Amino acid sequence: MNTQTVDPKLLEILVCPVTKGPLRYDTEKQELISDQAKLAYPIRDGIPIMLADEARELD
Repeated sequence: MNTQTVDPKLLEILVCPVTKGPLRYDTEKQELISDQAKLAYPIRDGIPIMLADEARELD
C-alpha cells in the first residue's frame, strides 16, 4: 500500500490547470481531483502531474 502523502502547503496553492478551481486529494488513489473539470491528476513519487493530457477523466 502506498502511504506517500503530498505536502499540505502544496495542496493549498495547487489549482486545476483547466478550471483554475480547487482540487481535493484522494489518498487511496494518489490523485488530485478537480470536481469542476471532472479530472483526476496523478501523483507519481510524491509529485503531482498537473497536465491535462495526463489526467484521467472521471465518470
